[in-house]
Amino acid sequence: MNHTKILDCTLRDGAYLLDKRFGDDVIRGVIDGLMKAKIDIIEIGFFQNEGFGKGKTVYRNLAHAKDFIPDDKHGIEFTVLADHSRFSVDNLEYCDKNSIDGVRECFFKKERSDAIQSCKTIKEKGYKCFVQPVDILGYTDIELIEFLDMVNEIEPYCFSIVDTFGSMYQEDLQRIFEMIDHNLISTCMVGFHSHNNMQMSSALSQEFIRMAMGKRKVIVDSTISGMGRGAGNTPTELVAQYMVQKLGYNYNIDALLDVIDTYMDNLRSKCTWGYSTSYFIAGSYGAHVNNITYLMKKNSIRSRDIRYILNKIGKEKRKRYDYELLEETYMDYMTGDVDDEKGILGLKERFLDRNVLILVPGHSVIEEIDLIKKYIIKEDPVIIGINFVHKCIYEDYIYISNQKRYHNLMKDQDFKKMKKIIASNIKQEAIENEIIVSFTRLIKCGWEHLDNSTLMLLRLLDCLNINSIGIAGFDGYDYKEGNDLNYADTDLELANVRENPKILNEEISSMLRDLKQTRKKDVPIRFVTSSRFEKDLVDND
Repeated sequence: MNHTKILDCTLRDGAYLLDKRFGDDVIRGVIDGLMKAKIDIIEIGFFQNEGFGKGKTVYRNLAHAKDFIPDDKHGIEFTVLADHSRFSVDNLEYCDKNSIDGVRECFFKKERSDAIQSCKTIKEKGYKCFVQPVDILGYTDIELIEFLDMVNEIEPYCFSIVDTFGSMYQEDLQRIFEMIDHNLISTCMVGFHSHNNMQMSSALSQEFIRMAMGKRKVIVDSTISGMGRGAGNTPTELVAQYMVQKLGYNYNIDALLDVIDTYMDNLRSKCTWGYSTSYFIAGSYGAHVNNITYLMKKNSIRSRDIRYILNKIGKEKRKRYDYELLEETYMDYMTGDVDDEKGILGLKERFLDRNVLILVPGHSVIEEIDLIKKYIIKEDPVIIGINFVHKCIYEDYIYISNQKRYHNLMKDQDFKKMKKIIASNIKQEAIENEIIVSFTRLIKCGWEHLDNSTLMLLRLLDCLNINSIGIAGFDGYDYKEGNDLNYADTDLELANVRENPKILNEEISSMLRDLKQTRKKDVPIRFVTSSRFEKDLVDND
């Protein structure tokens, strides 16, 4: 008798990436493909008190969920996950055997006593009850054993090892499994739900199957192509192939590949998942991936900065996500105490009554170089390059507030000799020809991309007594297929601007409009090259 089942939760775990809106056709197609593949258990989404809608894998009740379950289930079980804080099982109808077979009760450690009562209700209403404690590594040995005593009283269908933060190594899984196997009633299956933050998910799932052989029936959670938040999950096709090739199971791998070919490429065009260094950090620190996603939107942040911030906010707080706390910690880390009054006084003297030309590294700073050179001849400006050295125009100063760009520029011996204005968030040894200005002076909270370098420089110039400002290369972002003309040099490109250029453009526009209303000095500003942002900063009467 087979001792292992696969539970595919693509339509539930993958749903986080799409605001849970796969679309009805995709939902039905994925279910049909998984059934053809003979996957044992299919999780079709969430039970929630609110948030449901057309095309979403969120269901208000049994009848709503039944819309996607075929009349003939061919022996396949169907489940829905109920987040303890978002769904009251009191609203759950009695099982009619024609819709959902099981309900997976998901809960945080602090909710475990109340969740046990919900599990009792799930069983009483005729469903197979899956107990899904978030972050199993967050339990001490004593807490886990005491909790298993409570679980044994309700005799659930399955108790799951949930590696919420993708933090497990093989030794962790072995220790947790042996503890559960020793203390959990023999009639209860053990599940394993892994996240792939440290590229361990597939290997751990295989190890879980091996370590359970001869001891207990088990269930492995997986998703097609590993679809899931951040680094994703154990790929269904990988664990199924392992079980077919090594253990003699009869899953239809071709049917799984058909689902991938039909749906997954299209889904990847709408959202992203998969291993990255950032999600490795999340796994190694046991941190919720939303912390990483938020911090990665900061232009100046490095992987080592993320490690510091996660360490700073503490073990418990990084398991959830508090954006205000992250912002505060980020600001404290990036600013420090910098007395820049002497530097600002020096800049005021050097820039007094001068015209200034800002060279932003957009593609137009190369494409419209003749126009820029005419402006330079006419206005004789002080030229400031932002985070890059122009190949054809000599810059009087280089303004740096992006740590990654600074690191690359420091490889250039010519850059080291140039005059530099450096924001205090840059972590660097003192070098010649530099003026340090306070990061705090240059940013304004209220936006995700508050550390946009051009906005920061414009705020700095607002502190000086200059005559006029010209801006070249401040194009904005336009990512269409085949378009690689966003930067003066493709080496300058940052990955995070590709995620949603429309939202990034809108946020920059919002910051510029705010700057326009709050400037201390009414210094004329002219866009030397074309820019989508001109209307936000300049009045064209």
